[in-house]
Amino acid sequence: MRAAAVQLNSTDDKARNRALAESAVRAAAADGAELVVLPEKWNCLGPAAVTLPAAEPLDGPSMTFARELAAELGVDLVAGSIVESVPGHARGANTSAHIGPDGEIRALYRKVHLFDVEVDGQAFRESDGEEPGQDIVTSATAAGVPLGLSVCYDLRFPALYGALAERGAAVLTVPSAFTLATTRDHWEVLLRARAIENQCFVVAPNEIGRHPGDIRTGGRSLIVDPWGVVLAQAPDGADRIVADLDLERLREIRARMPVLEHRRPEVYA
Repeated sequence: MRAAAVQLNSTDDKARNRALAESAVRAAAADGAELVVLPEKWNCLGPAAVTLPAAEPLDGPSMTFARELAAELGVDLVAGSIVESVPGHARGANTSAHIGPDGEIRALYRKVHLFDVEVDGQAFRESDGEEPGQDIVTSATAAGVPLGLSVCYDLRFPALYGALAERGAAVLTVPSAFTLATTRDHWEVLLRARAIENQCFVVAPNEIGRHPGDIRTGGRSLIVDPWGVVLAQAPDGADRIVADLDLERLREIRARMPVLEHRRPEVYA
């Protein structure tokens, strides 16, 4: 299976962001990608993204656009994440959707771990505008390849990825808006660790550059194999990367080193 990670410089201009995403997804499909993953908050990034006026329902323009694009191109599209307005809730959710080649939503994952931290003197309070999700979510591509869904800051919580692997995930998707500082120091190390310890492919598109609110993200989107080998890495700037995911290699790695079978959760508990 060929997969693509799309690296964007998203802003609070939704029409601009959709146009950039469309161009990149079309190019990835032309490269033969069957699975395409957009970054976190690809449709709107900046302080406005966490306010309810910027949040959208699942039948809003951003998700409708993504569904129509996936159907037209016949690809599995993990539409990064958007801030979803949830009926009856004062705050939104940071929601990633897996959309099948038929344009139907196959799975929804609402980010479990919210980014309430301080980095380089800049405070981020994701929970001010968003509620954490409560569910671990897997899906499967049209070809039957099992996916494990996550978003950005989730990457720092290995228990989530262990649970996804236990539920059968072969490919972990990590749409992100990792800050510049944490991209430089932690991004690749964490992604390769999640790939190695769970013996999964990891497809991790990141945002890149400056965004409204003086937010800076680090790019370096990656596709990693189950042995921790980097199959593709994006250069600085908006771009896309494509790599072939050899599922037979995954099966061989798991057979030779059956880490998943050797886990002992009853001891860890």
